[in-house]
Amino acid sequence: MGDHEFMQHKFPAVIGVGRTRFGEHYEKDHEKLVEESWLKASDAAGIERKNLDAGYFSDYFLQITNKVGIEEGFLSELTELHIPMEKMRSFSSAFLNACHAVQSGKYNLVLVGGVEKMTDRWDKIRDDLMLLEDPWSYYAGCTPEANHELMLREYIKKYKISGETLEKFNTALAQIAVKNHQHATKNEYAQFQKEIDVDRVLKARAKAHKPLGRFDFAPVSDGATALVLASSEVAQTYTDMPVYVVGSSSATDYVTFPSRDERTGFIASTIAMKNALKRAGISIRDIQIAELYDQSTLLEMISLEDLGFAKRGNAWLDIYNSCKDYEGFYEINGQKLFVNTNGGLKADGNPLGATGGAQIFEVFKQLRGEASERQVEADGDLRFGCTLELEGFGTKAYTHILRRD
Repeated sequence: MGDHEFMQHKFPAVIGVGRTRFGEHYEKDHEKLVEESWLKASDAAGIERKNLDAGYFSDYFLQITNKVGIEEGFLSELTELHIPMEKMRSFSSAFLNACHAVQSGKYNLVLVGGVEKMTDRWDKIRDDLMLLEDPWSYYAGCTPEANHELMLREYIKKYKISGETLEKFNTALAQIAVKNHQHATKNEYAQFQKEIDVDRVLKARAKAHKPLGRFDFAPVSDGATALVLASSEVAQTYTDMPVYVVGSSSATDYVTFPSRDERTGFIASTIAMKNALKRAGISIRDIQIAELYDQSTLLEMISLEDLGFAKRGNAWLDIYNSCKDYEGFYEINGQKLFVNTNGGLKADGNPLGATGGAQIFEVFKQLRGEASERQVEADGDLRFGCTLELEGFGTKAYTHILRRD
């Protein structure tokens, strides 16, 4: 897409982002977390509350963990505004709806925010998480990790991975965890900022007597994220470095994982990415940086295939070869792909309602050259990045493609 054609589309633009550190925030109320992220985003964008036309908010469990009945009213009270407010589950859902509203011309300046206080309900949160994954599996006594292990076994069976190849495959999954922890050491907001090694990941699996262990899964987290979205015309009045949302899409699949026709990937992710690329007018090879939904190490690997970066059944080998002497990126089909440079869900953290905001935060910072120590060095100009966020175990997928002007 040429620059003239690009500008004619009048894409919505992110003009400011903010977030809290992810982790265990027993000492902070959800109001304080939202306020911190919102103030950082508004300050970065250079706007005041009175400038906002609408707000979109996300959380999964705030009604349960903090007894907030109507989140829109909570956000109105916090911002002291009476503008339209809408509440969704995931940040990516709130962001997608905000993009639609801005691009339609209804609003010019919108706040998108997300929060979660999951550690306030340690005793019950795993039950809540399982209901998101698959209610039938929940009643059968499964855990939130069960579907990941089922998919892993299906993948190994389908692609006939065994013997020495299986050892390399298991190592590749461990390398994902190691990589993401390494990236998180350069992220001041990350929940875990310590490096781990492959041996530690493998030992945790052996101790649990499972194919995926403690270091293969993202943690339970608290935190908040926010951003300011503007129309293309208004964005130019606030910043000379807008980051445009040139492609957004979502797709849905059955809630029951074992009932799906395809169990070695998420068809929702594939469809969403295909549509987002079409709307952006680019190919998958134009994407240089990606924030993927690594709720487990397996899902980062699977996402590389679902989105089209890697060939089906081959992503683990791309990871294994790229991480032998890791230089900060995966090399796939002769190209550099920077993945989860903030540490991913695995090390940055995973406060569900805020997670997608952290992904957009990272791509935004990278595209603007503001990622400090973790700033990537791409071949040529860094222009395109994408995010993938999932609701449930691949039940719903959201993809967003962002472009630097």
